[in-house]
Amino acid sequence: MRTSDPHGWMWSEAVEMLARAERLHRQMFRPQRPFARSPRWEPPVDVLETEHEVLVLAALPGVDVEQVRAVIEDGHLAISGERMLPPELRTAVIHRLELPQGHFERRIALPAGRYDAVLRTAVNGCLLIKLRKLI
Repeated sequence: MRTSDPHGWMWSEAVEMLARAERLHRQMFRPQRPFARSPRWEPPVDVLETEHEVLVLAALPGVDVEQVRAVIEDGHLAISGERMLPPELRTAVIHRLELPQGHFERRIALPAGRYDAVLRTAVNGCLLIKLRKLI
């Protein structure tokens, strides 16, 4: 959406272009692990840090957070799982299907430090992961 303020819409377009470039970079330069199931999509994430924890918010509408794998590996948080169509939609006529389906995976570089817990909760269609810092 463009506004009459050229700085506002230019900033918005610049942010969107940067997000698109980052997605393309992740897709093209993702290291392949032997025998790993190739992810079909990567959920967008926000990463925030407070004095006592790192918070990761992943957009996963329609995904049961209890079925999401979230582990710390080599300084990264690895999130993976499946998003499947609800059974009642499998026989429906689809007019538009924009939400990605199938296997997803996202690896997020963590701020330097040590963490003692990976706590998961659902918040408004998103997965919220709290990583408590060891101080």
